[in-house]
Amino acid sequence: MGKKYDNQQLVQLLQKGNVAAFDSLFEEYSQKLYGFALKYFKNESDAEELVQEVFVKVWENRRTLKSEYSFKSYLFTIALNQIRKHFNKKATSLRYFESFQNDPEMVDHPALQNDNYESVFQEINKLIEQMPPRRREIFMKSKLEGKNSKEIATELNISAGTVDNQVSEALKFIRSSLNSNNFSILLFAALFL
Repeated sequence: MGKKYDNQQLVQLLQKGNVAAFDSLFEEYSQKLYGFALKYFKNESDAEELVQEVFVKVWENRRTLKSEYSFKSYLFTIALNQIRKHFNKKATSLRYFESFQNDPEMVDHPALQNDNYESVFQEINKLIEQMPPRRREIFMKSKLEGKNSKEIATELNISAGTVDNQVSEALKFIRSSLNSNNFSILLFAALFL
């Protein structure tokens, strides 16, 4: 963009659909957002994906941007919302786990003391990734997004019976693949059954 614009001017140009203004804002903030995202995610690809999602939202909502407000604050608010959404979808199970931490019988469990639960979550996530794509999609919609069979069936244009069968097969696969660690099985049961 030849001339140097401040953020307020760039946002005003962006509101009008100016791609060069969008590119300038992306160039200025993408690395800052990436660093912010890395604090929450353990891998670079999730952080990169978050940056892309945030800027897609900025572009989609460009006409409603308020140039008088801080663009940086706006970006990081979107980022936090996307991070929350990510953890609600992919780590909903953490909420179930937190209930164990307050249970007097579970607080002294050696697996909790040693943070072994993280390895159980990683093990379960690896198993989910090994599922056939359609089964994985159905399982995640059911167990991580909390959708019922009818909702999933309508969304994917399949029968509710197919949804139930796929979820059942996914659960059997995970159950049979977990090692015989009692805590793993207990945690799995609390998360998915």
